[in-house]
Amino acid sequence: MKMKSLVLAVATGAVMAASAIAQETAQEPVFWRIGTGGAGGTYFPIGGLIANAISNPPGARACDEGGSCGVEGLVAIAVSTNASVANMNAVNSGQLDAGLAGGLAVADGFAGTGDFEGNARDKVRAIGALYPEDLHLVLAEGLEVNSLTDLSGLRVGVGAAGSGTQVSVRAILSAFGVEAEEFELNLGQSTDRLADGQIDAFFYGGGWPFAALIQLGANKGFELYSFSPEEVEKILDTVDVYVPSTIPTGAYENITHDVSTVASPAILVTNIDQDEELIFQITQALWSDETRALLDKGHAKGKQIRLETALGGITIPLHPGAERFYREQGMIEN
Repeated sequence: MKMKSLVLAVATGAVMAASAIAQETAQEPVFWRIGTGGAGGTYFPIGGLIANAISNPPGARACDEGGSCGVEGLVAIAVSTNASVANMNAVNSGQLDAGLAGGLAVADGFAGTGDFEGNARDKVRAIGALYPEDLHLVLAEGLEVNSLTDLSGLRVGVGAAGSGTQVSVRAILSAFGVEAEEFELNLGQSTDRLADGQIDAFFYGGGWPFAALIQLGANKGFELYSFSPEEVEKILDTVDVYVPSTIPTGAYENITHDVSTVASPAILVTNIDQDEELIFQITQALWSDETRALLDKGHAKGKQIRLETALGGITIPLHPGAERFYREQGMIEN
């Protein structure tokens, strides 16, 4: 009897140990890094909202109990980067699991054109289009600019090195024959230098409103340049991912008129080597009702991230996991 009891105890202990090991293994978190942009722009807060929405860390409270509603075991992390071009490079190489990038950087990166000439980022795949990124031409308060050609000879921020903004802006300035003194600056650096009088104007593309611009408007003031119809037409011919857009009155408290501009979609991208089932679940979580509530409350641009526009402006292949989700939604024909 003692031997039987000992055998039973050992067997029971082994089962319990195996169960504990299996449970521990099942609870191993999967860390997923999303490249965003600078802290003063839109990519960083939007990336943070998406990371929060798709995460469901081991041990988190259940979704139906008011807890996380993302992918079980996933811990997504928003990483501040130099934005579009940097994210395309890092996603292609596997240094980041996903990233936000502007439509031009995505198209050029995949094709190996523009800033990616001869060096295609062809392992990058799309998960979905998020929101339109409006091109801002920010002017020092009181500066009179009647046309883009008036920027010649001025000190102009053209976006951070490695950003989609810089790719687009340099193409635009070249098309208009503008010869400005160019500065490679991120949004925070641009607003600081404009406030200090070190530059006269700067370009920045992204989803309004920018926290850095709100602060600039409250402290020093600024103007937004409104592109003429002829300028919009020429920009559309120069950068084919752009569409006409408007920054509406009230987007910034100190801007009391509609601003005519152009926009391209911000796209969430990943690497083709990412697991299909994981990307399917991430795409599903991205477009869930719970994520909808987080986006609506979390950022003004979050309201424009809609499932019905998730495929608009995407010029590269979808990741198979994302494609499966959209097919199941009836958004892609079989």
